Formats: sequence, C-alpha cells, structure tokens
Amino acid sequence: MLLAYPFRVLVPRRAAPEAATSTAVTLLLLAGAFGLVPTPVVIALAVGAGATVAGVRLSRLAGRHSADPSPRVASVLLDAAVVTAGLTAVVLPLAALGLSFAVLVGSLVVAALSVCGLRRLPGRTRPSPGARLRRLVQSSGPAVGLALTGWLLLPGGALPDPARLVAALALGGLGMAALDAFSGPRRHSGAAVCRGGVLLTLGGLVLLAALPSAPAGRAALLAVPPLVFGMLLIAVGADVAGAVEPAQPVAAAWPRAVLPAAMLLLAAGLHLAAGRAPDRTSVVLALAAVPPLMVRELLRAGEASTTERRAAHRRRAGRGVRHRAEQPRWLGRSELPPAPPARVDDPTTASGVGAAWSSGAAWSTLDRRPGPAGGGGPGDRAALLDALAAIGDVPEPSGALLLVDLHGTDSIGPTAREDVLAEAVHRARAVIAPEDLVTGCTGTGFAVVTAAGPVLAYALGTRLLSALSPPYPLHGAVLRVQTSIGLAEVSGAGPADVLRQAELARRRAVQLGRDRVEWYDAFLEEQLVRRLDLERELPGAVARGELDLVYQPVLDLVDGQPVGAEALLRWRSPVLGTVLPAELLPVAEDLDLVGELEWWVLDRACRQLSNWSVGVRELWMAVNVTTRELTTPDFVQRAAAVLAAYGVPPERLVVEVSEPRVAADLSTVVARLAGLRSLGVRTALDDFRAEHASLAQLRRLPIDLLKVGPELVGARSDGQPPLIDVVVNVGERLGVEIVAEELESPTQVEGARRGGCRFGQGFALARPATAERVEAYFEEFPSASR
Repeated sequence: MLLAYPFRVLVPRRAAPEAATSTAVTLLLLAGAFGLVPTPVVIALAVGAGATVAGVRLSRLAGRHSADPSPRVASVLLDAAVVTAGLTAVVLPLAALGLSFAVLVGSLVVAALSVCGLRRLPGRTRPSPGARLRRLVQSSGPAVGLALTGWLLLPGGALPDPARLVAALALGGLGMAALDAFSGPRRHSGAAVCRGGVLLTLGGLVLLAALPSAPAGRAALLAVPPLVFGMLLIAVGADVAGAVEPAQPVAAAWPRAVLPAAMLLLAAGLHLAAGRAPDRTSVVLALAAVPPLMVRELLRAGEASTTERRAAHRRRAGRGVRHRAEQPRWLGRSELPPAPPARVDDPTTASGVGAAWSSGAAWSTLDRRPGPAGGGGPGDRAALLDALAAIGDVPEPSGALLLVDLHGTDSIGPTAREDVLAEAVHRARAVIAPEDLVTGCTGTGFAVVTAAGPVLAYALGTRLLSALSPPYPLHGAVLRVQTSIGLAEVSGAGPADVLRQAELARRRAVQLGRDRVEWYDAFLEEQLVRRLDLERELPGAVARGELDLVYQPVLDLVDGQPVGAEALLRWRSPVLGTVLPAELLPVAEDLDLVGELEWWVLDRACRQLSNWSVGVRELWMAVNVTTRELTTPDFVQRAAAVLAAYGVPPERLVVEVSEPRVAADLSTVVARLAGLRSLGVRTALDDFRAEHASLAQLRRLPIDLLKVGPELVGARSDGQPPLIDVVVNVGERLGVEIVAEELESPTQVEGARRGGCRFGQGFALARPATAERVEAYFEEFPSASR
C-alpha cells in the first residue's frame, strides 16, 4: 500500500491503467533485449496487454455514449481495430507459415476499421482542400526521408528487395502522418491523438511483418513500442475527443523539420559504419525528396505574393479606420459584439461556447451589458477579420490581436462614452506602429492588430495600459477608468479563433483585477470553461440537495480529547464532481449566492449539533462566515432564530470570521461579534497573521478563539523563536484561547503544544469526515466533555 502511494500521486487515477501497462511493457522489452525472454513471448505479452487495456477503455466509452450514436459507433469501430491489431500481432506470429502476408491482411483490416471510426469521432477537423494540398507538399519531402531511413535500417536478407521497399515506403508515409498528427495545429485534441495512435499501430504492424523475430536478431522487438503505445493512444484520444478541447492553433514546426533529418542522418551513419555502400534504391529515394522541396518553395513564393497583396489591403483598411478614428462617434457603432461579462449563465456546454464564439451567434445571448449607442459599422469588423486573415495566411505567421476594454464608462451617457473611447483610440495611436490596425470591437473598447512577435506584442500591451490610465477630461470633470487587455497570438488559427482567444484572455484580465495584460493559453481556456460550468450549475444547488457538510474535529493538545468540530462545505455536483470551498466561494460571490450558502451551512450545522447532543454533549461547532454576511443588519437575530429552532445552547456555536477581511469594515464587525457574544455564541478570528496591524486590531475585536496557521508554529529562518510565542502571550492578556489549524505532521503538532496553543486542528490529528464517522470518532473518547 505504501509503495502504491507515490504512483497515485504522480499518475492520475484515470491514466493509471495505461501508465502501469507502459511500465510493464518497458520491463518486458528490456528482458527481451537481454535475452531473458524469447522475442515471440515478449511480443505476445506486451501487445496482448496493450490491446486489453485499450479495448476495455473503448468498450466502456461505447457504453458511456449509448445515447449518442456517433461517438458510440466510433468507439465500437476503434475497439474492433484495436482487437484486430492485437490478434494480428499475438496470434499470427505463433503460426509458422505466411507471417508477413498474415500481418499485411490484419493491417489492412485495422486500417479500414480505424478510418471508419475516425470519421465518426467527435472533434474531428476537416481542413480545406488548399490546406490539405499544402500539408501534403510540406510533408512529402520528410516522408521520403523517413522512407529512406527505413530502407537503410531494414535488414536486407530478411525480405526481398520489393517487399523491403514497400515496407520502407509504408513506414515513411505512416511515420510522417503520425508526426503531423502529433505536431499539427490541433495536436492536443483527442481526434489528433487518436489519429496518431492509429498511424503508430499500423507502423508497428508493418515493422512486425518486415523485421525478423528470430532469437538471434531480436529485431522484431522494435515493433512493440509503436504498436502498444499506438493502441493506448487510440483509446485515450477517443476518450478525450468527446470532451471539450481547448483550441490549439499553433503548429509545432520543429518536429517535422528536425526529427526526419535526424533519423536519416543516424541511419546513414549506421549504414556506412557497417561498411555498406549506398545502393541504387537509396540514391533514387534521396533524389525523390528533391521535387517536393521545389514545389514547396514555389508554393511559398505564391503565398508570399498573396500575403503582400493582403498586407497592402490591410494598410489601406487601416488608413480608413484611422480616418474614422478622428470622428468622435465611430467607435460606438462597431458591428463586432460586446465582450461577455464575467458572469455567464449560458450556453450550457463548453462545446457550445466554442461554437458560439466561432459563429458570432453567442454574442447577443452572452452579453448582459448595454449595447453601443449607434448602429452598425461593418467596415470595422471587415478590417479586423481581414487583418487577422492576412497575418495568418503567411507560411510562418507572426502577429497578435489585443482586445482592449475600458471599465468605468457605464455611469456616463452614450455621447460621453463615445468621446472617452475616441480619446482612448487617439492615445493608442500614439504608442502603436503606423502599420498596426486599430478598430472598434466592443461597446466599451477597441482592438489592435499588430504584426509584431509575442514579446513585442506584450510590450505593446503594457504601453497601452500606461497610455490609457491617465484620467479623461469630461465636461468640466475627469473620469478615471480601468483597462483590461486580452492578447492572443496569430499563428495559423482562423480569425474567429483568434478573436475568441483574445476575448478569453481579456475576461481573465478582468477576473484578476483589471489594469493588466493577459495572454491566452489552453489552460486559461480550461479554467474559463470550468468557470462557466460552475456559474451554470451553482444556482439551484441548494434546492437540488447537492450541498453537503463534512466535519473536522478540534482536539485539546494537552490531554488529546476532542472539544469540537468545524463544519466544512462541500458541493457534490453530479456534473462537476466534488467542488471545494476554495473554488466554490469566488463563484458564489460573483453570483451573489454567498448569503444563501452560508445560511444553509449554519442551519445544517446547528441541526447536526442538535443530533449530537444525545450522546456527545459540550462539544462546539464552528461555522465560517464572510464579513459581508456578518455585517448585515439582521445577522444576530437570524442566528438566534436558528439556534432556537434546533434547541442548541448558544455557547456550543462558534462563528468564525477571516482576519484579513475584517479591516474593511472593522467597526461593524466589532458590533456584530459583540452582539453574538451577548447571545452566548462564541466567536473566533480565523487566518490570523502575526503582523503589527493584526496585533493592534486584535485588541478591538470581541473574540473567544484565535486560529493561527502552521507557519507561526515552526522555527523561523532567522533563528528567532517562533512567532507563536508572541501570539500566545497576547492571547493570554486578552483572555483568548489559541487554536493551531492545518497541522499536517507530528512535528507541527508538537511545536504547537510547546508554543502554548490550547487546541489543535489538522490532518495530523483528525481528517474531515461525514457526520456519522465523526460521531463514531467522538464515541472513542467517552470522557470528552468541554
């Protein structure tokens, strides 16, 4: 059990079967390479294990999508392909006759099933014919190089030259296609991973048919890694393809340029080191790589000419937009829709979000703010999309889109808002390059398209922040605004994708406090999609009965007896899983649901405390309350009503408030805490920091318990005594008991005890658990009474 713990930490539970299988296959390959296990046995065991794990995952996936025919059919077909590949590699090599022919037939069946399955897979992209042709031309030269690598490495005596050439060409084509899948623009998508897994599996079967499996050579072991890991990637990719996948428009160019060349150099070196001269087929394959390179350069020249024409059109569009920028009203009439606010209730699925962004249909449903004052401005949108398309169509695109949003203009009229936006555009024009494009984008902001690279684009964003921060003169007064800038790189993605990515980055800048520049990345999109799901599911969670409480015991550090418990909120969402307060509360604050949740927690905790009164008396129950809810005028009266409803003695309830937040409204917090103490309710100050302001503030707060973290208990880096000594001394003077929380090791527990803390709480003492388990825990201490 102890040995399994690091494995669980390093490998997610969902990927544990694949990780365990990969480890076992690696050990088998090592045993086969050293001659400890016969080569056919290694192939049978390794491929059998990979096919079993992949087949089980695909079978479960088909059952999970029983209501959706397309993903279910794709899972069934891919499952059949994996099983066929496993049988081809495991059963057929045991036969003595027709091995290569049998593997070839099995490979064709696997290819047919896989193609049908991939066509039904969700998330599959369909590039345009021009993009396919360009990709084919760019991949032809490296593919021929990989074929030459295969020809040089495949043993000449094991296969006739025609079969060896066919195998080399197949390996070159499959290898380059797999490399494109794993390094293409959507390489992180489930469909691309699944496609790459199929190509690796087929490549492994080709190697199995071409390499001798005799114990003397053991060359067939080279077929095991692509075969096994390809099957595992098929299952993993199919599983991920049905979920929401962040857009990954940036292709990784270096693998296609470096890996084929490196492998060819290695193969040529080994070939020459063995004393073998280049044969006719090697020379023909080397020459065959030249025409694709020439065609690729011709296409690049044509694309450069097209790009230059589009750039000239973009400059003309930019001049037109700059001319309109001089007119104070143009910016308020942009056709581009306003940016969605931080609070969004729809669409209900993350995939719907991406589709809505791309089509532009989501704009009206997502927006909750007043729209621009004027009508449409089609030239602004056309100029923006044309500029993005011009940058993205070059062979190696480089550029960025910055979405700029101004906050603080909602309180002024539409005419004054347009004047502020016109002034903001005038300031922006002073810091950007002459060829950069400025265009309307939202009701409260604008967009900047620049051809600068990522670093320079971010520097431009910081200059824009500085330029837009000074106050704006407004009819004898001044208006101060905040600025949020979202930055997305233009690197091969479509204009709609770039616009969506920049908007997601802008929303992140708003969430992090504004007056900042935020980059788009895939993790950011995952976070925002998760946020959308939380905002959609949280309203109504109380009514649906999805909230739950767990309780963490608090112990007396002197005699080890329990003295109370803290109620901790958990949201058991059937859609999102278990959501902890650290993720739940910020969303609840934005949705103005904190009060509803906290009163539910107080009601449920008091009811549980009443149930515990039968066998466990004198134990307290601590409940966390935000300062916003604590400072409401009727908080004390409502708390008294809850206690009376369940017949709970007031002294058994502890109301905790976080110390870092009380300073904002200290006088009201003091009054509410005093009111609670007048009822007999005990009060506690949580998250206490041993700072000068905190210690001075402590004198004013009417509290009974002071909760400190483990950082005050341990030794300090400067060699001075722990700060817990100071806190305990102050607590003794004020008549406040000290509770050391988040104690996760026996050393921390002992440090808290030596420092004079009366009570302790943390994983080292007792973990949070359900009410039934905590009650059973309390029953182990028959003398527990405080």
